[in-house]
Amino acid sequence: MKQDCILFGAAYYDEYMPYDRIETDMQMIKKAGMNTIRIAESTWSTWEPQEGEFDFTHLDRMLDASEKYGLNVIVGTPTYAVPTWLVRLYPDILPVTHGGQNLYGPRQNMDITHPMYLKYAERMIRKLMERVQGRSNVIGFQLDNETKAYDTCSKYAQQQFVSYMKEQYPDINEFNHEFGLDYWSNRINNWADFPDIRATINGSLGAEYEKFQRKLVTDFFAWQAAIVREYATPDQFITQNFDYEWRNYSFGMQPLVNQFEAAKCMDVAGVDIYHPSESDLTGAEIAFGGSMGRGIKGSNYLVLETEAQGNLGWLPYEGQLRLQAYSHISSGSNSVMYWHWHSIHNSFETYWKGLLSHDFSENVTYKEAMQIGAEFNAIGSQIKNLQKKNKVAFMLDNASLTGLKWFPISDSLNYNDIMRWLYDAFYHQNIECDVIPVTYDNLADYELIVIPALYSASEATLARINAYVESGGHILVTFKSAFSNEHLKVYSDAQPHALTNCLGITYDQFTIPKNVTLGSNGNSYEVSEWLELVTPSTAEVWNSYEHKHWSKYAAITHNEYGKGTATYLACYFDQKYLEQVIARLWTKLGNEMPSIQFPLICKEGINDEGQLVQFYFNYSDDDQTFVYNANDGVALLDNKEIHKGDSITIPSWDCLIVKHSI
Repeated sequence: MKQDCILFGAAYYDEYMPYDRIETDMQMIKKAGMNTIRIAESTWSTWEPQEGEFDFTHLDRMLDASEKYGLNVIVGTPTYAVPTWLVRLYPDILPVTHGGQNLYGPRQNMDITHPMYLKYAERMIRKLMERVQGRSNVIGFQLDNETKAYDTCSKYAQQQFVSYMKEQYPDINEFNHEFGLDYWSNRINNWADFPDIRATINGSLGAEYEKFQRKLVTDFFAWQAAIVREYATPDQFITQNFDYEWRNYSFGMQPLVNQFEAAKCMDVAGVDIYHPSESDLTGAEIAFGGSMGRGIKGSNYLVLETEAQGNLGWLPYEGQLRLQAYSHISSGSNSVMYWHWHSIHNSFETYWKGLLSHDFSENVTYKEAMQIGAEFNAIGSQIKNLQKKNKVAFMLDNASLTGLKWFPISDSLNYNDIMRWLYDAFYHQNIECDVIPVTYDNLADYELIVIPALYSASEATLARINAYVESGGHILVTFKSAFSNEHLKVYSDAQPHALTNCLGITYDQFTIPKNVTLGSNGNSYEVSEWLELVTPSTAEVWNSYEHKHWSKYAAITHNEYGKGTATYLACYFDQKYLEQVIARLWTKLGNEMPSIQFPLICKEGINDEGQLVQFYFNYSDDDQTFVYNANDGVALLDNKEIHKGDSITIPSWDCLIVKHSI
């Protein structure tokens, strides 16, 4: 979805303010060069303080003030935090989870399958939409907030799950066989006897319930979107602020939502990207978050939340807020929106600081936002709607992520660890990557498909991968791939199932490495967590284990298959060596390795004028110098000419943006 301008702004909460300062805030937002606020997503108990009593005072104030100052508004539906009176009426709206019955207090604490929750939520959405209908500065709507199924295991959810399974398996014997329920006498001989899912020890059944919970989220979004569309005009978009696996910052693929499916009812994907800062800022989380954001709908996306001052330890160094803003834009985002405008004075997130501190005064971070706003107003038309044409795509899969949760590799290595191990190695070498779902049809769009730990793989998926390679594509596959089917039933032939010819290898044993290394150019690199004892059939061995007993087995192989090639990593090893392996593969495929590497990062895209825009970022405390080797162009931030062969120095935590012809 294309935007007329870059959306720059923050979440704004008039209802959280300790005193009335809405005029001052709107003036400061405007002064910062911002053009958008995001409101309303956590305000159900404010809008409806008692059942059927509606008070939109704060909503009206925010809409009136933003309209007065020419600000766009994104309105969120307030369904992710239920009011106390609703819980008093229907206590079981609070979800029953694997941990038992929840108590009131936290947000995102409701059963999204509960019929009375849905009834009252629909009434709230309709009242809100009626209130904002006709407001000219409302440009879009956000469905709920970082939505999940919240591990609902209520009677409503479990009844729906049984119906879901019956639809897939009209023959209950086939169901028992596919899910291995004869084991430990877990067999279900009548659907009426289906046990409480919370106690299952069957990994296939447990993982299927998690897939079903992801479907609940998809259905919940479709339900909300249908209501909102009854009121929205054609030029108002619908989005959601998808988030990521959380490790005190945005790390990997979200395990609780199939975002590719969930976004089908939306016009544009929105994401919330938080990341380490200060000396830990690398840009990798922003880059991966952007790849995922683009991949969700295969287009530009919106950053609906990112940090300003943020969590403790995230206070940006001078220049970092600006560097982060352009990092988002260079990945294909059409917005930079901070959570949030001001720092909160009570309750839970008091020290998750906004753009303004608790004293509401202009500070260093705010003044840097003013610089960003001025620059976006000056050059935004030349860097919005960037189209990215990458040669590499990561094929990601929720089912494999869940499968490796039920059958973990180790306590310290999961699906997202493996994915980020690979992604960061490409990132450090300035090879930009897309993200595609495992169901993606047009694999030939890419020269190289990276497949991390595809533990759960259907026959159809493996056939598509084989056909892609045979037709001239290239794959990089890791250990623990093609091991089980879509229900985590382990394939009963040689591993990796159905890819043995494509990869040119087989194995049937694996172990935890102890004192195992890989050698390269006189250096040894540690192998940890996992290794497979691979025997090549047609594959070329790129490296074998340095170990008295495992040295006869291949650790890294490369195979020609049809018109394409397949490279296999049979173990987890030091990332520095992984970068060497990727460089070897990249050049073998006929590509030239980028001349600059981390901490200098280059990202690029084609703008609305059909010109190439390149962003050069310095993610370090030291000045970085490089030789510019692209076409002659113009540095957009200072309107100076740049020539091929120029030696350029980028100061610490700064960036260069160059526009030139393709």
